[in-house]
Amino acid sequence: MTTAQETKDMVRRKYAEIAQQDKNTNASSCCGSGGCSTEVYNIMTDDYSELKGYNPDADLGLGCGLPTQSAGIKPGDTVLDLGSGAGNDCFVARAEVGEDGRVIGVDFTPEMIAKARDNAKKLGFQNVEFRQGDIEALPLTSNMVDVVVSNCVLNLVPDKRKALGEVLRVLKPSGHFSISDVVLRGSIPDRLRESAEMYAGCVSGALQESEYLGIIHDLGFEQVTIQKRKQIVLPDDILSKYLSAEEIAAYKASGAGTFSITVSAYKAGEKSVKGEKAVGEEKAACCAPNAEGTAKVKVATGEECGCGINSTCC
Repeated sequence: MTTAQETKDMVRRKYAEIAQQDKNTNASSCCGSGGCSTEVYNIMTDDYSELKGYNPDADLGLGCGLPTQSAGIKPGDTVLDLGSGAGNDCFVARAEVGEDGRVIGVDFTPEMIAKARDNAKKLGFQNVEFRQGDIEALPLTSNMVDVVVSNCVLNLVPDKRKALGEVLRVLKPSGHFSISDVVLRGSIPDRLRESAEMYAGCVSGALQESEYLGIIHDLGFEQVTIQKRKQIVLPDDILSKYLSAEEIAAYKASGAGTFSITVSAYKAGEKSVKGEKAVGEEKAACCAPNAEGTAKVKVATGEECGCGINSTCC
């Protein structure tokens, strides 16, 4: 049985190879795996080219969705991209956060980090950085990011619960994620699941959709939403590497399938003692001195709070 470390080493080798290929070479293979099938186009990726901030040099055609498009990123946000590759989602996110925001990409393949940093340098971005690290032990402090995005990466991580737990840790209270990933419905043949090649191709490492969503709920995330779902149809020339014609027919007839989903969820916010508002929210709304310094007024409306300038009632 392959150990978690052996799986990580295999994925690292595959993606180091991809980092040194051009997009056309990647697109001719299964999810960019560099060997799944050199005769078919990429079967999972979505088109980023119309998104603001898109940079073709950073697009290796490795994704299975458009999580950054659905992430609700705002100007000034701090955004984290898990498995940042050559920087594609980071540069799209940077277009949303603007000059006052910050974007951090984390990838555990040194060749990808080097490629992403080179792309950022060419673009002249000072608020986009790339860190080498393991998604199961993120090189970030807790409660520091507003939004986490990831595209077709967590299915490659051996311990998905631990990785999603790290997402929870680094998000600020009330922060959220938008993640595109590959999941399963029904069972796929053992030879597909056991193939290292198909693991790097983002299929055999996938969980059942119900299990994947169950982990998110179990960790305490709130407002869990499927933003998009699409079926991934594996061509026969890929399936035939692992299954006989009869097995392929049986698999198709079983109703089982591989899907790309984009899922979002929120980290719970910190509550005040009264349980009515987030910590600091009431002060921001109620406890600012007026222009004369004679009372405290609500910032949004200018109405007096009913307490003196030295009062702590707010």
